[in-house]
Amino acid sequence: MKKRLIFFLSKLVAKIDRRIYKNKEFVIICDNCWGGEIYQRLGLQYNTPFIGLFIFGEDYLKLLENLDHYLNQKLTFSKESKWINHALKYPIGLLDDIEIHFMHYIDEDSAQSNWTRRLERMNRVKDKDNYFFKICDRDLTNTDMILRFHKLPYKNKISFGINELNPKNHFHIKENDKHQTVPDGSKLYRYSFNYIDLLEWVTSGKITKNLYSKIKSYVDLA
Repeated sequence: MKKRLIFFLSKLVAKIDRRIYKNKEFVIICDNCWGGEIYQRLGLQYNTPFIGLFIFGEDYLKLLENLDHYLNQKLTFSKESKWINHALKYPIGLLDDIEIHFMHYIDEDSAQSNWTRRLERMNRVKDKDNYFFKICDRDLTNTDMILRFHKLPYKNKISFGINELNPKNHFHIKENDKHQTVPDGSKLYRYSFNYIDLLEWVTSGKITKNLYSKIKSYVDLA
């Protein structure tokens, strides 16, 4: 009975979200699968190529610090990673000298076609106020990198970690304090609603926390 109720509530909340959050043009640039969850929640096509993948912290900061350069590079592929010393079953993309780990893709062709199509879609969004950037402390991302992230000249930035930090748009994920990092992108998305209404953020750029967002976190994690 409880499972049926939670399933009903999750469907109801998703339906409400798709009615009240009107911005359809936002672009999410993030370091793992977290961003894809927001598009899925709102039933939108992906306006970003940063879907189904992850990027190690230092590479991600390099990309953000010179975003136009890297996104104008041709995506190529490598059989080896500079970050992982064993064979991987997913494609490893390269934009110049940074690695893109396409962990949810079966081969290079699917990674290439999805990256290209979604990058073209992203480039059609000209208003940079509709770009939203996220980082977390996974994949060798340390405190110094998160602080570097908050110094970047982008309007809409948030970060998540197991440590408290000074930037006002950094969120200490208390639910994962017993671990060395926040959880994976999908679970982090659900925890995030305890701290910020993500859908309001990508709609208006406002950092808010409310009872409705906490209810969403509970329903999604139940």
